[in-house]
Parts: sequence; structure tokens; C-alpha cells
Amino acid sequence: MLGLELVVLLGVAVLVGNAVGQRLGIAPPVVLLTVGVILGFIPQVRQAQLPPEVVLLLFLPVLLYWESLTTSLREIRTNLRGILQLSTVLVILTAWAVAATGHALGLPWGPAWVLGAAMAPTDATAVGVLARALPRRQVTILRAESLVNDGTALVVYGMAVGITVGEEHLSVPHVGGLFLLAYGGGAAVGVAVAWVNMNLRRRLSDPLLGNLVMILAPFTAYLLAELIEASGVLAVVVSGLIMSQVAPRIIPAEHRTQALAFWPLATFLINGALFVLVGVELQYAVRDLDRADLRDALIAVGAICVVLIAVRFAFLYASTYLVRALDRRPQQRMLRVGHRSRVVNGLAGFRGAVSLAMVLSVPQTLDSGEPFPDRSFIVFVTSGVILVTLVVQGLLLPVAVRWAKLPPDTSVDDEHDLAETTAVEEAIKAMPQLAANLRANPKIAEWLRQEYEAHLSSVRARSAGDAGDPALHQHRDYVALRLALIGHKRATVVRLRDERHIDDTVLRRLQADLDSEEIRLAGSANVE
Repeated sequence: MLGLELVVLLGVAVLVGNAVGQRLGIAPPVVLLTVGVILGFIPQVRQAQLPPEVVLLLFLPVLLYWESLTTSLREIRTNLRGILQLSTVLVILTAWAVAATGHALGLPWGPAWVLGAAMAPTDATAVGVLARALPRRQVTILRAESLVNDGTALVVYGMAVGITVGEEHLSVPHVGGLFLLAYGGGAAVGVAVAWVNMNLRRRLSDPLLGNLVMILAPFTAYLLAELIEASGVLAVVVSGLIMSQVAPRIIPAEHRTQALAFWPLATFLINGALFVLVGVELQYAVRDLDRADLRDALIAVGAICVVLIAVRFAFLYASTYLVRALDRRPQQRMLRVGHRSRVVNGLAGFRGAVSLAMVLSVPQTLDSGEPFPDRSFIVFVTSGVILVTLVVQGLLLPVAVRWAKLPPDTSVDDEHDLAETTAVEEAIKAMPQLAANLRANPKIAEWLRQEYEAHLSSVRARSAGDAGDPALHQHRDYVALRLALIGHKRATVVRLRDERHIDDTVLRRLQADLDSEEIRLAGSANVE
């Protein structure tokens, strides 16, 4: 029964934590960690421990896949060199700096490197939530960095855990081979899973089956990569990036609508549950630490927070000036940013779900059967660092954004207007030929042409920023009337169901059509 109770507790904790965070203006992850600590006082909850390997396999694939599906591949290509520097060199430097700090504070080198690897990667979900005020290019770079750096960090983490438990050995050729296998094998598995996914999606007309394939894709990619000891993270990310490019062409609207209803909720629940679980684990770790160890752990939290920020700032400035000295091409100069923007990037290196998953997956024992050294210390320090970075950097980032006076990023709105204008213009041009091919009634074609031209006028007025244009007022009146009519139709079909003139099945089908129409119209109104 404890499993069912734990599921209910986690769900309620995620609900309460996010509601309280939004109400008080506090980052929800901070509240969720606090709720987890409170739940840790319940002995049955504190003793409920997930198997270490399950944490990585259950939580990471879903989070990474959705982030890769919703990241801009164009921006990744444009800023590829910077992203690779941040996701490889910076991760290794950060892991080394944190490991050296942990060793200086008394950790053996093996556990110190485990701690360093867990602290090295930034978190895509935390960046997406806490860095929304940044321009699109910066957010994309930060998200792409956090997607790829997970793979680098997990290689370092796996090697550190393997050496500590007695499964791995350390040598330059061996380490080089591990990285080559991790990246090459992970990318190959990602391509293969995406290819299978594409072919299955083309052949499946049932949206439930199609979306089941989509759900299985990240787990399959991660599992196959892990079986050949490659990077499961990179396999998931590569598969997701490929599908983000081909899905708009091969996936029907019904499949896509269903997926968009499922994935945001799934990632929301999983990410929230991770923060609650680490709060529980933090409480568990505190009980395993005596007073002296707790003091040392608190000192380590402060020291590592300083190291993380210092290393990130130093790397951002050093790599920038090195690239400027070596690459003076005009296209490179167009990508340059000022020091204020770099300060904002430095403060946006949040730690989160991946670090949590790593420390929760640290094995309990060594091959010899002895307890993993300083596991509770590592869990406590990691949790503390995540909490401090989320709170401190989360509070400082909006201040830094205002100080940096970054230019407003209107590129998404501009490109949206361009795409919508072009699509409507070309549809109007193609309408006579399409109507002739379909042998449509000329009166219907004329109705559609008038509707499209009215819509085009409102889009052009919105693009020009003319809020007083009559076309915009007419469009708003049109949307408002349509929404009112939809509400009236919905009330009518519900009344027919209540009077037993129609079945619940018919009601649900009509409601789905009305809901789709309402969402589309409401989205059109929100764009304006």
C-alpha cells in the first residue's frame, strides 16, 4: 500500500508546492524541496527509497526528450561552437574544480569526483522556468548547453562511480575511449531510434498508438545506448532533435494535439516529483550526518556555490576573448555579445533535475559490500547547492537582466507574423485552383476568400503595430462573437445530454470539436 500512498503524497506535494510558489512569487522548485524535507519527517516516506538506477532511467529520458523536441535547432547550429565549449570543456573544468574543492574539504578522490560530476551540468528545465526574461538566443544557448552537458557529466559520473565501487580503472586511453563511445555511440543510437520512430509514425493512423511510440522513443534510446555503454542522454537528445525537424511533416494534427496535452503535464509532474524526492533524501541525509559532518557539509555547500559561479564566469570571459583572438571572421563578429550579457549568462547556470537524478542514483554499497563512502554527505551537499543556486541566482537573475538592459527580443513575434502573412497570402492565391480541382461551389470559395482576406488584413495591421486599425477591431469583434457562440453551443449540447436526448459519447465528441475551435480562437486573440 505504501507505493500508492507515496504516489498520492508526491502528487499532492507537487500541487501544493507549485501553487504556493506561484502565490508567493517564489521559484516552485524551492518550495518543492521544502515540502520534500517536511515529508521526510514521516518515517515511512523517509524509508521509501527508489532503486538508484531507476531514477536515471525513469526521470531523465522524458525530461530530456521534451526539451530537445522544443529547442530551436537553427539557433543550435548558429551557436554550435559556443554550445560545445560550454557543454564539454566547461563541464569537465567544473567537475574538476568541485572535485578538488571536495577533496580539500576531506572527501576521498572517488566520491569527490562523483560530487563534481553531479554539480557540473546545468539544468534545462530550471533554465526554461527561471530564464524566460532573456532573449531567445540566450535561452536557446543555455537550454542546448544543458542538454548536451548532461552527456559529458554522466560520462564523468559513471567513471567516478565505477572507480569508487571498483569496476573501472583510470588511464588516458581508457578515458578517451569512454568519451568516444559515449558521444559516437549515443549519437548513432539516437539516429537509429529516430529513423524507426519516423517509419512507425508514417504507418500508424491511430493517435494512441502513434503517441505510444513517441513515449517509448526516449526510453528506448536511453536503454539501447546504456546497453552498449554509450551516452543515453545524447541518444535521447539526438533522437528528439531529429524528430523536432521531421515531425511537422509526418505527424497528423490529431496525434500532435494529443501529444501536446500529455508531454507538458508529464514533464511537469516528473520534474516536480524529483525536487520533492531530493527534499526527502536531504532529510534522510541529515539524519545520517553527525554534528561535525553536518558542519562540514554546510561549509562545502557554501564553498562549492562560490566555485561554480567563479568557474563559469572565468570560462565565459576567457573563452570569449580566446575565440575573438583566433577567429576574426565577419560572421563570428555578428555573434559577439557584450560583457553585460555574459554576466547574465553567468548567473543563469542553474543546477536542478539532472544533478538530483545523479546523486539519487549513487549506489548504496561498493562491490565489497561496504557502504558507498560519504553518500549522505554527497546527497546533502548537492541538494544544498541546488537550493542555494535556485534561490540566490533565481533572485539575482531578474536584477541582472534589468541592469544589463538587454534589447527586447521581438524576433519570434516578427517571424510569426511573417509566416502567418505568407501562408495566408499563398493560400488566397491557390484558392481558385484548389476550388476548381475539388469542384467546390463558387459561393463557398468566395466566402473563404473573404474570411482569409479579413484575417490577412488583421495580421498586417498587427505586424505594423497599428492598434487602431479597423481590421484589428473587426477581428476582435469576430473572435468575441465566435467564442460567445461556442459557449452557447456547448450549453445547448450539455442540456440535450441532461434531457437524455443525446448520449454522453455524443456529448464528448461535440465537446472535443468545440474545445478545439475555442482554443484556436483564444490563441488568435492572445497573439494580438
